[in-house]
Amino acid sequence: MRRGPDGIWQVSGYEEARAVLRATATVQAGLGIETVEKLPSRFRRPVLYRDGPEHREDRRQTARFFTPRRVDEHYREVMVEAAEAQLDTVRETGRGHLACLSFQLAIEVASAVIGLTESRPGIRARLERFFPEKFGTPGLTSLHGIRWLVRQNSNWLRVYWGDVRPAVRARRRRRRDDLISHLLDEGCSSGEILGECLTFAAAGMVTTREFVNVAAWHLFGDATLLTRYRAADEPGRIAILQEILRLEPVIGRLRRRTTAPLRLPGDGRDPGAEVTVPAGELVDILLHRANLDARTVGERPERLCPGRPMATGAGAPGLSFGDGAHKCPGATIALLETDVFLSRLFALPGIHMAAPPGVGFKDGIDSYELRGCTVVLTGRA
Repeated sequence: MRRGPDGIWQVSGYEEARAVLRATATVQAGLGIETVEKLPSRFRRPVLYRDGPEHREDRRQTARFFTPRRVDEHYREVMVEAAEAQLDTVRETGRGHLACLSFQLAIEVASAVIGLTESRPGIRARLERFFPEKFGTPGLTSLHGIRWLVRQNSNWLRVYWGDVRPAVRARRRRRRDDLISHLLDEGCSSGEILGECLTFAAAGMVTTREFVNVAAWHLFGDATLLTRYRAADEPGRIAILQEILRLEPVIGRLRRRTTAPLRLPGDGRDPGAEVTVPAGELVDILLHRANLDARTVGERPERLCPGRPMATGAGAPGLSFGDGAHKCPGATIALLETDVFLSRLFALPGIHMAAPPGVGFKDGIDSYELRGCTVVLTGRA
């Protein structure tokens, strides 16, 4: 652990990173929280940007939407239908763009969990516009800033009118067993529900698209791994996906701000040397490095080794889903829907990758974006 020249502490060891993520003397930072903090105090913040007892209570109340049993009983059928619908395009045309196929899959699954089931046509285009590959900085001091401010507000309105408002109106008439109904029972306004929906859209749609693409790229590029994946049962396939995710976390960096002095163990070079981070400091948790910490993940941590023995308490995907109070609640959903789709994709006779994806990066969270991967059926190119 060290303090960078910009004054931000950087944590790259697994145990140290997990300690920061589990600490109660930290609050969420990064991920656009600066914008959220400008909202009126009466406006309920999305769960991603809350901390403390309020956040814990909200997570407790919504945990039922993400249990493994519920995922299997309520969402598996949605995943299968969505996957088959996307793969029908490949069967009919002989090809498909993996980023488009996986995004539509993720949209349909996340929409079922959230309750965005009355959307007007065009939800994918609205979300693509809301989550562009490159973001500008909204503001009032330049033409660029004004343009992005107008664009941002118009995109909020498009999602609200096209997706959130119809869902809210339907659930005001009759509650369903989904997140929007829960938020209505909590007394949330339509604007607050919009904020929560977009937060879950980013977490459940955008990140899952990238994971599907990176996992497919690994499988297409490693014949031995693909053979193993095809021959495995579902738990075996999930183990392969977890190991890919350990090596390729979709979000590679998280940020926290300390609210009190935070004592952490020393780094791997000197485990006995404790470090105290003062209150009010920013801490970057480098997940992509923590997942390569040999003390926790074992020998040759850079190698893809499904089912590798991990240290006690460490999960197979490492810290790729985070940890502590803000650990991703949709981990089970993301892994299962990725397997549901990829197991069917790789069961198609003659499927191969005609063009690998281009790779883009979002520096703020060390995230990747994979676009342009084309899959083709043999003889149909």
